Order: sequence, then structure tokens, then C-alpha cells
Amino acid sequence: MKFTKMHGIGNDYVYVNCFEESVKNPAEVSKFVSDRHFGIGSDGLILISPSATADFRMNIYNADGSQAEMCGNGIRCVAKYVYDYGLTDKTEISVETLAGIKYLRLQVENGKVASVEVNMGAPILEPKEIPVAVEESPVVNVPVEVKGKIYHMTCVSMGNPHAIIFMNNVKDLDIEASGPYFENHTVFPKRTNTEFVEVLDRNTVNMRVWERGSDETLACGTGACATTVACILNDKTENEVTVHLLGGDLKIRWDREANQVYMTGPATVVFDGEITLPDDIA
Repeated sequence: MKFTKMHGIGNDYVYVNCFEESVKNPAEVSKFVSDRHFGIGSDGLILISPSATADFRMNIYNADGSQAEMCGNGIRCVAKYVYDYGLTDKTEISVETLAGIKYLRLQVENGKVASVEVNMGAPILEPKEIPVAVEESPVVNVPVEVKGKIYHMTCVSMGNPHAIIFMNNVKDLDIEASGPYFENHTVFPKRTNTEFVEVLDRNTVNMRVWERGSDETLACGTGACATTVACILNDKTENEVTVHLLGGDLKIRWDREANQVYMTGPATVVFDGEITLPDDIA
């Protein structure tokens, strides 16, 4: 199987061009290639395919084989792949995802995509649609007990569920000790991504993320978008925020009049390769 390893500020995936390749068992292939000791090493697998409703389609599988609805860093890499590898010559494209069709604007430098702005769509705030099993709507600063400690969460879906927790000194957080308990808490019917966020000023935050199905990752685009929405709902920031993640920065803007969230950030090719899959998943 031919593939390309790419990352968006450290959130790395194995990308497969399904215009040319066939992946019969993507969940098992994702688990295999994501293994950082015996596979390629990644946060998951993303398949780039034809679409009947958009320019391209992306299917995302987490490192544990579960399927994700949307990935902000991943979709920027899809945009870079389809332009840099000659699948399109357009600098404005549409990509079908399980969270709907997303619209992207590509910034090209010296014939290659340097950064991508993604219209991530409207944030989902209705608890049943996120989903989160609480009565409050929107879910802003709502208490939740995790491992005997009370936290206050703001919940947003950007096509996939997010719980945002505000705190101080996020760099010192033992995320391994709390992340899995948030992810699998009974209040989240489809599990959740959890963002631990430190507000630095009205335009800047630090964020760490425990991703559903992939543990801590260096970045999460939908998480940065959800975090910005949560900051604004809690009156902690203005409508445009620089989100500092472990892998780098994303610029997020919530146009509240149009109710659209825009994300801008880089996408990087690491290497191209070819791997032989085990017979039981090939």
C-alpha cells in the first residue's frame, strides 16, 4: 500500500490516495499503521477518495480503529495533498466528511500549499446533538465529576464532540491521569475529545488535548475551534484567538453574525512510502 505521512502542527496521519489504492479493512489498517513501534507511526489513517457531492471525500480512522467524523488538522493536509500531488489545480475546494461538506481556501507558495483556511461550519451547542447527557443548553460552565473531583465543562461539537475545561498551568497537567476518564465518562454517549485550556489574554490561549481514540496528540483542529467557541461563550476572549498547542499555533475566528468558525494553519508532508500489510487485513 502506497501512502504519504503528513502532519498539521504535529497531529500526524497516514494518508492514502484511494483514487489509486484500495483499502478493504480501514479500521484494522489504521491500528496497524498507527503503531509507532511496529507500523508507520501516526494518530490514525485518512483516506482521500472521490465524492459525489464535493471535490473530494476524506474518511478518518483513529489509532484505535474507531472512525472520526472530522479532523481539522487532517483536512488541511488533505487540501495540501490533492493540490501538491496534482489531483486538482484549484485553490478553493470542497471536501466531504462525516460532519458535512467543508470549504477550504489554499495559500500556495512556490507551487506548493503553505497554509489552508478551512470554513469549519457552525458550532453545535445543543446537548443532544453534541452529544452530552445534561439538561443545560447550551452546555456552558456545567459541573461534571471525574475521579471524585468537580470540573466545569463547556461542550461544543464541530462535527465531533468536545468538552473544554479551563484551568491554570496547563503545561503541568498530568493528562494521562485524567484524559481517559473524561473520554469514557457516562455523560458522553459517543465518548469525547477533551481540551484543557489556559487563557493567557483576550486573544491567546494554551491548549492540550486528549483525543477520543488516540490519547494525547500534539494538536487538534476541531478542538481548537471548539475551544475558541467555548472561550467566547464564557466571555474569556474576543472572537479571534491564537491557540497555542504542543505542535504549533492555529488561528481561529468565530464569525458570530454568520455563525461560521474559520481555522487557518499549516500542513506538512513528512515522507512518501510503501508498506506491506499483514495478510489478514490486506
